Amino acid sequence: MKMIAASAKIHPLSVVEDGAIIGENVVVGPFCHVGPKVVLEDDVELLTHVVVTGRTVVGRGTRIFANAVIGGDPQSVHHDGAETTLTVGSMCVIREGVTMNTGTTEGGGKTVVGSNNLFLANSHVAHDCQLGDHIILSNNVMLAGHVTVEDRVILGGGSAVHQFTRIGRHAFIGGLSAVSYDVIPYGMLNGNPGILGGLNVVGMSRSGIEKATIHEVRRAFKQIFEGEGSIRTNAAAIREQYVGSVPVMHILDFIAADSDRALSSPNRGKG
Repeated sequence: MKMIAASAKIHPLSVVEDGAIIGENVVVGPFCHVGPKVVLEDDVELLTHVVVTGRTVVGRGTRIFANAVIGGDPQSVHHDGAETTLTVGSMCVIREGVTMNTGTTEGGGKTVVGSNNLFLANSHVAHDCQLGDHIILSNNVMLAGHVTVEDRVILGGGSAVHQFTRIGRHAFIGGLSAVSYDVIPYGMLNGNPGILGGLNVVGMSRSGIEKATIHEVRRAFKQIFEGEGSIRTNAAAIREQYVGSVPVMHILDFIAADSDRALSSPNRGKG
């Protein structure tokens, strides 16, 4: 049995299967298909030719454009057919041809996308990805499985992110870049192979971070990546010096955390 709010508008040329839950003021345009285990929260809009399938929740106010497929099975040879999930947060914009997959059993079974994110045409979010808020995936960006993207990251068009890679908050990834290793918070990475060229100073400034703090982060960056020891040794050595700096602590905590990938640096990737 469908559960469709009285205020929802379902176009007669769309299919909403029994079991779907449709919230208040939802709009489902023509030629859409909503699966039986889908939840569309209040004010969601599917414009036209949208498929939402799997055990998928789409958050309040999210808009999905033509030919997007949201909640498809994982593109993984290890997927055993088990029922896994995709959760998309509120107020996201998902443009034409975007694909997002549910999780895999081995990866925890959950793909999670935060709120206020923008996914431009033909971008892809693979199984078991974990995305924060206020993220932009430009056209044709590809996130492989198990990728973590923290808040306010921008990925330029055509960039590709290797599986299990982490991208820290406020990082900027240049167009056509290959992200094979973890990118620190506030970092700026470009190229193929991707090289950490410095800090996303423009993004930091636009986010309201004061100049004095930005200079502090620059100083810490040099100590971490130009010091005599390894990246992790250098980062650990300066921790007490920057206890009062929230952005620097973001970077140091990111470096100290366990990861399946190495860290991008100004040298890694250069021939």
